[in-house]
Amino acid sequence: MKIIVGLGNPEEKYLKTFHNMGYIAVGDVADELGVKFKKKECEAFTAEANVGGEKVIIARPVTYMNNSGRAVKQLLAKYKATARDLVVIYDDYDIPKGALRIRPNGSAGTHNGMRSVIAEIGTSEFARIRIGIRDPEVNIPIINYVLSEVRREDYDLFIAACKKAARAAITIAEGVSVENVMTSYNG
Repeated sequence: MKIIVGLGNPEEKYLKTFHNMGYIAVGDVADELGVKFKKKECEAFTAEANVGGEKVIIARPVTYMNNSGRAVKQLLAKYKATARDLVVIYDDYDIPKGALRIRPNGSAGTHNGMRSVIAEIGTSEFARIRIGIRDPEVNIPIINYVLSEVRREDYDLFIAACKKAARAAITIAEGVSVENVMTSYNG
């Protein structure tokens, strides 16, 4: 079993913001696996797929970014899953725009959504796929930047990064080790 969670904010006004890269990427996961977000459970919209005979839950928490951990904790409990079954996809200001960084564990860095996840589930030992959003040409406070819309000239770059993050998450769900996925996708 795998639970793939994309971090973001549920309101329409956040749809095209940097902070919704995780939401966009899990939408791509669902599209690629041919499933829809039909159910609301555990403070998240979820879709269920089967990958190689294994159940995969794809989730978009509705708790807003800074409380994402509540939904993740509930999903793990409901599906009797462990942190090893978890893959979290999210935006990362510490990585250049459009780049991916995949890790089997780690700290939350500057990301409040990840701080919430780690605090709620009590461990940082889970896979994460980070989509870089930092643009050296933009000099505004991080909180304003992450909640701003992706610039039109960068749209294709971020759409491609989200699709690549989705493919990486599916590859992990297929049973490929996080270390091997890192080798293929980091950069």
